[in-house]
Amino acid sequence: MSHIGRPGEPDKRSLRREFLAVRNRLTADDLRETSAALAGRALELPELARAGTVAAYVSVGSEPGTLALLDALRARGVRVLLPALLPDNDLDWGVYEGEGSLARVQHGGRMALFEPAGERLGPDAVTTADAVLLPGLAVDARGMRLGRGGGSYDRVLARLERAGVRPALVVLLYDSEVVEHVPEEPHDRPVHAVVTPSGVRRFGPET
Repeated sequence: MSHIGRPGEPDKRSLRREFLAVRNRLTADDLRETSAALAGRALELPELARAGTVAAYVSVGSEPGTLALLDALRARGVRVLLPALLPDNDLDWGVYEGEGSLARVQHGGRMALFEPAGERLGPDAVTTADAVLLPGLAVDARGMRLGRGGGSYDRVLARLERAGVRPALVVLLYDSEVVEHVPEEPHDRPVHAVVTPSGVRRFGPET
């Protein structure tokens, strides 16, 4: 299948609007239920069961909830790394020490993020992760992920590639966000698995 370059960008923008509109209709009860189900499914993943370090993120707004999963991983003794957004949209990382260790940070006019309040480990800390949990808005049948458009995780994936490391790449989504096709660009990389509240779908060979 041919790559879609810049002409695909308006498609990505309109798709993002559609997926966000659906998310914004979710109720607090929906978010609570899907968060618990998502954590349960993700914890069954062998890639997470054998991981010593997992790079993850704190969900905000109507994103699939991650806090229950972060706490469960930490309870297992997993070292959980969380991102902190840098001015150039790259990501620094810090260790998750429980919900009380998070700081609410406002980045310009965007939605406030919850970031680790402790020591910063540098952007390369993500290369120590055995698994990386990625946010997104959709994933398609090939494992291509539609992100939010900021490019932060494109940088993360490029950093992992440069370092020659191959952690398991897992995107966390709602069931309706696993679709047939999303536009791709040459720098886009497929994920290995998607976890939704109803189950896990894998792409390509086992990691």
